[in-house]
Amino acid sequence: NLITLPGIAAGLVFSLAFPPGVLDAVIGAVVGGGVLWLIGEAYYRYAGQEGMGGGDVKMLAMVGAFLGWKLVLVTLIVSSLAGSILGVVLIASRRGNMKQALPYGTFLAVGALFASLYGERIVDWYAGLYAMTL
Repeated sequence: NLITLPGIAAGLVFSLAFPPGVLDAVIGAVVGGGVLWLIGEAYYRYAGQEGMGGGDVKMLAMVGAFLGWKLVLVTLIVSSLAGSILGVVLIASRRGNMKQALPYGTFLAVGALFASLYGERIVDWYAGLYAMTL
């Protein structure tokens, strides 16, 4: 909370003068935090136990405030993919199981770094796929 809550505010303030702009930053914070909150809430209602920590929710909201809504989606996809790959490797090597929790914040940080470096190109490529079909 000492980093993420002020980080959300800082991302929104910086967006007044820097990309992605205020609207994209606000949407990014809401989408980032909201998607993880919904996933965590759905898992809790299904399994009866917490599956997503509140710190992860606030961290992705902070990432969204800095990177905007498009790159927060790239962050979410990359971090989920990275976490899934590591989880499968741990299960296949018998070092983990389906009940073992992985620290998702680490994957969010890696995903945010990846999105900040390559996300715009990925978004442009993906949007270009739709432009070719029209």
